[in-house]
Amino acid sequence: MQINRSNAVQRVMELIAIRGGSGSETEVRDYIQRTLTKAGVAKSAFALDTANRRSPIRGDTGNMIVKLKGTKRGPRRLLMAHMDTVPLAVDSVPVKDGDWIRPKSRATALGADDRSGCAVILSAVLELLQKRIDHPPLTLLFTVQEEIGLCGARFLTASKLGKPELCFNWDGRDPIDLIIGAVGATYVTAEVNGIASHAGVHPEDGINAAVVASLALADLQDNGWHGLVTKGKQYGTSNIGMMEGGAATNVVMPELSVVAEARSHSRAFRGRIVREYHKAFQRAAKQVRNAQGKSASVKLSDDTRYEPFRIPQSAASVKAAIAAATQCGLEPQTSICNGGLDANWMSAHGYPAVTLGCGQHNIHTVDERLNIPEYLQACEIATEIAAGE
Repeated sequence: MQINRSNAVQRVMELIAIRGGSGSETEVRDYIQRTLTKAGVAKSAFALDTANRRSPIRGDTGNMIVKLKGTKRGPRRLLMAHMDTVPLAVDSVPVKDGDWIRPKSRATALGADDRSGCAVILSAVLELLQKRIDHPPLTLLFTVQEEIGLCGARFLTASKLGKPELCFNWDGRDPIDLIIGAVGATYVTAEVNGIASHAGVHPEDGINAAVVASLALADLQDNGWHGLVTKGKQYGTSNIGMMEGGAATNVVMPELSVVAEARSHSRAFRGRIVREYHKAFQRAAKQVRNAQGKSASVKLSDDTRYEPFRIPQSAASVKAAIAAATQCGLEPQTSICNGGLDANWMSAHGYPAVTLGCGQHNIHTVDERLNIPEYLQACEIATEIAAGE
């Protein structure tokens, strides 16, 4: 379906230029609401939930939900994207460079993740409203705090969505790549407690928490539980992502916090990876002793951030996404990804969403770019989907 391409490009440039990291999405929310209101959407169609009040960082707004009445019969369709960006993209100034949009500064990311997704949805809905194209009932969902653990989708008040039957999420690269499944992830935190002592006078009286953690990490690495984890037909990944401890070189480090993650498409195998982390740290804590025979201790805690999901090829949302991309002259394909998406939590809420790309490249880096032709293809696909063709 043909769209106003210049308006779509201008819209994504304006959205990218808005500051709005995780927890600070109000300006993005207000831009979206102003744009839709100007196009004739009643103020009563807008609602906010309280996801921000339940997230670890709170935040200045909850998810924004917009419900539009249909002008023709058909099942309600949900179109969604997240409003926040990573910290590296907060001060982005977008500039056009041929077929690309890039950050003006070499010190920032672009923030097309996921302002391009928001722009795709806005562009599609504005085409319908301005050209008076018939469409089924629609729900638009703009989530918050995706970049810090899918918090907006996790704490979504799903009862406000209006029970959509077909759901679509824009957040990714290739418009023809339809993501219908993703991994689950659990964070493992190990609080290692050693014993402080003077590192120069009586180091033998101390127990260095860093040594305990190092032994545990070496154990995991040597036994194949860190990095790419493959055991028979089961596979997943794990990573030590954060370590914090110590305050002086002349003190045997008494405490160290280690945060890791485990991912897999199998809940059971992800659980096994987590258990191996527990066992490795517990073994290491017993292994290290001081001159008095005392050993270290470790406190372990787990936080499952999202569960894996898989949408059947026969699902109505998958068929509709394939049909829309095909109608736009493309050859779509379905895939499974190893990253977390808002779609993970949408599936958990009972609203499995197909995730479609919108031209994002090299996200979360200073090399981030938005491919304009791919972005415009995404806008056309979204318009087909929203029209219920």
